[in-house]
Amino acid sequence: MNLIIDIGNTVAKIAVFEGKELKEVFYDSKSSLDSLPKICRQYKPDKGILATVIELSETVKEQLGQLDFEILILNSKTPIPITNLYATPETLGSDRLAAIVAANEIFPERDILVIDAGTCITYELIDAKGQYHGGNISPGMAMRFKALNLCTDKLPLINEKGAIPEFGNSTDTAIRAGVIKGMEFEINGYISQLKNKYPGLLVFLTGGNEFSFDTNLKSIIFADRFLVLKGLNRILSYNEHI
Repeated sequence: MNLIIDIGNTVAKIAVFEGKELKEVFYDSKSSLDSLPKICRQYKPDKGILATVIELSETVKEQLGQLDFEILILNSKTPIPITNLYATPETLGSDRLAAIVAANEIFPERDILVIDAGTCITYELIDAKGQYHGGNISPGMAMRFKALNLCTDKLPLINEKGAIPEFGNSTDTAIRAGVIKGMEFEINGYISQLKNKYPGLLVFLTGGNEFSFDTNLKSIIFADRFLVLKGLNRILSYNEHI
């Protein structure tokens, strides 16, 4: 059994794989990993990998130190099964890298755009030769709502729940439509531009924010909430055989 730990800006995800098969996913505190001992007792993993975009707390370090096996901590020097062309690999988020690795495994020898809509929205491009060209980082949904509230005197803090007209007829609907439709147009813009350069482009959507948007490219869009976890599992398996 493989133990996969992905610690993000908001929450930690712990997954158990048997080979390539995802058995179960748990959501836990990013600062404590309280459920880790119970998961290990239940599934008895014998190898694992950790990816994090935050500094590990002392509590998490203690939890990891109690594992019966040494866990692989993903960093810029960890061997990966793709070519990384990122100019500063030491600054590349492990979640961004893992998502690309997973998409490449699912559809090898294809040009792929991975869009991860979480705390931030990230756009990652890997070509048919398995070369990761890099990506862009944009504010996520909650961040956009908070920025409008914090950076102005009078705009309220709202969320995505509620009416989303074409044009808002109140301040709340104007903010909500502006944020949601702004994300839709942004995503569609990336897809359309890259589709011109890579006619066979495939698009993956992943991440914690679930939202729908209109696009005439739906036939090439794949949704996979656990793309990052699958990528980490592939990196772990890859390192077993080198």
